[in-house]
Formats: sequence, C-alpha cells, structure tokens
Amino acid sequence: MPIPPEVTGEEIDPDVRQELMSLPKGLADDVARNLVMVAQLIDEEPEKAYGYSRVALRLASRVAAVREAAGFAAYATQKYSEALAEFRAARRMSGGVELWPVMADCERGLGRPERALAMAGEPEVQKLDKAGQVEMRLVAAGARRDMGQLDAAIVTLQSPELASGAVHPWTARLRYAYADALLAAGREREAREWFAKALEADKDGATDASDRLAEMDGVEFVDAFDESDDIDESPAGEASEDAGAESDVDDEGHRDADKG
Repeated sequence: MPIPPEVTGEEIDPDVRQELMSLPKGLADDVARNLVMVAQLIDEEPEKAYGYSRVALRLASRVAAVREAAGFAAYATQKYSEALAEFRAARRMSGGVELWPVMADCERGLGRPERALAMAGEPEVQKLDKAGQVEMRLVAAGARRDMGQLDAAIVTLQSPELASGAVHPWTARLRYAYADALLAAGREREAREWFAKALEADKDGATDASDRLAEMDGVEFVDAFDESDDIDESPAGEASEDAGAESDVDDEGHRDADKG
C-alpha cells in the first residue's frame, strides 16, 4: 500500500521505535511508516488502517507493538476474533495487562458477554492503572446490558470514580455510560442529569452527550432557509399575510458518540 513520502516513521512513539530496534534498519523504517499510517487513519478510515496494519504484520509479526496495532485495527473494523487473537499474542510477548479490557470487549463483540464478565473478576484487573480499571468497569457494565441486566449494569458503574467531581480523560465516557444505562431503565430525570454531567466533562467531543440532551428536551435542528420559501407563486400584487403567518416559526434548535 502506498505511503505518503512525508511519512518518515520518525513520528512513531519512542517506545514502539525502541521495540523496532530489534529489526534491520531498513525493515524497521518500513514497519514504522506503516504503523504511523495505522495511527493516522484508525479513527476516520479504519479499513485503510487495517490494510496498513496487515502490511506491518507481514513484515514484523514477532514485535509486540505490531501485534497490538494489528489488534486495534481489527477491533476498529469489528473483526473481533482476529483482534482478540492479536491482543493475546501481544500480551504474551509483552507480559503486560494493559490490553485486558479491550480483550474483554472483544468477547462482547463475539457475543460472549459472560466471558467478559468473568474477565472482569480476574486478578489481572487489580494490576491495571486507574484508567484501565475504569475501562474494565465500562466493559463489565456493557456485558450486563448485553445480558439484559440493566439494574446490574447501573450498579456496576456506580463507583468512587463516578461520584468524584474531578475530571479525568475517562470521566465523560463513564458518566455517559451511566446516563445511558439510566435512560434504558426508564429513569429519565436522572439520565438527563448525568448526560449533562458527561457533557460538562467532555472537552474533546468524545461522546454525543449534547445530542442526547437535545433529544431528551425535544429539540431538533431546523433549516434556517428553505429553498421552497424563495419561490413566490402567489399572483403579483397579492397581500402576503398568509405567507407571513407561515414564516412565523420557531427557529430554535440544535440537535456523537461514545463510543462505549
């Protein structure tokens, strides 16, 4: 797959670059450039990112960072079985636990929420950092919902991290997931409160909390200009009282995505 000439591979994370040092320099550079393309495309064009990840995998399948990148690219394209296999390989090579939550979420994607829940109770969870533990909680709550256990999902999300007023990178998604679970359980007033709290913490637009709030408030986007209004089919000289009345409409309104 072609790679733009401005992509040199030097853009890669220093830790990944260190892993690639085990390869011959030319090969390491090729792998690095493909990994840069994965990182650049995975959010907006995941299928293209997946293609670059497969090239990197063919070139350096014994590098943990490459297996991890291939896993995330497969995950982004909902190839959950493939993603899980790559994450397991990366974990065997690195010995870390960072991928545990996303591995559990792959189990959900494969229609095995009970396995995801089992993973949430494994000792590996205690070795995760705070962000990883929150992510695991989100996955576990999602598994509960997959199984139709809404009340249990709500309880799973109730935690010191949810109650805290401090804002962390994961705060908006945690609050959003809680609001969404409350809404699914019919607790609309509480759900609206937590969507608002999610929006307050969501500085990067990681969720569509603003849209959810607008929907709950019955607000919709309307076109400020309708081309049909530009065509006056009334006889020349006729008074336009009716048209004036019709144009007297309320133009208030505003209507992403967790991704969780």
